[in-house]
Amino acid sequence: MTQRPDRLTFQLAYGDCDVVGIAYFGIYYRWMERAYTTWLYSQGIRSGEMQEHLGILTVGISSGATYVQAVKVFDELTCQVVLDRIGASSYVIGYEFTRDDELVTRGQMTYACRDLDWKKAPVPEKLRAVLESLPAPRFDVPKGG
Repeated sequence: MTQRPDRLTFQLAYGDCDVVGIAYFGIYYRWMERAYTTWLYSQGIRSGEMQEHLGILTVGISSGATYVQAVKVFDELTCQVVLDRIGASSYVIGYEFTRDDELVTRGQMTYACRDLDWKKAPVPEKLRAVLESLPAPRFDVPKGG
């Protein structure tokens, strides 16, 4: 696995795949979370310490993934973290999984900011600035049918 602050590259193993050797859908969530928290850490923000340092908590309120192409055991994938949207009190992080620079899966997670009483809170300026440093999405997600 190689790393860059806003992306992870990794090779699938048998444990990532189903019985016929195709990537199990749930593995994408593990890599999305890893890519996001690793990127935040590289920016000086630890998810588990936002309460102490930023006065907020972030709560995942929705997630999803679109599977564009099948990936198989031993394929090398790159997960690129991108900024889909930032609002007043929430933001959406996108995840572009590519193989040989071709989109294979597109994921997203929506996070809401909450104060220490679990009430809606604005995205702190420090977090907003870090989020705005992420690249824009490169790929449009094909509409399935």
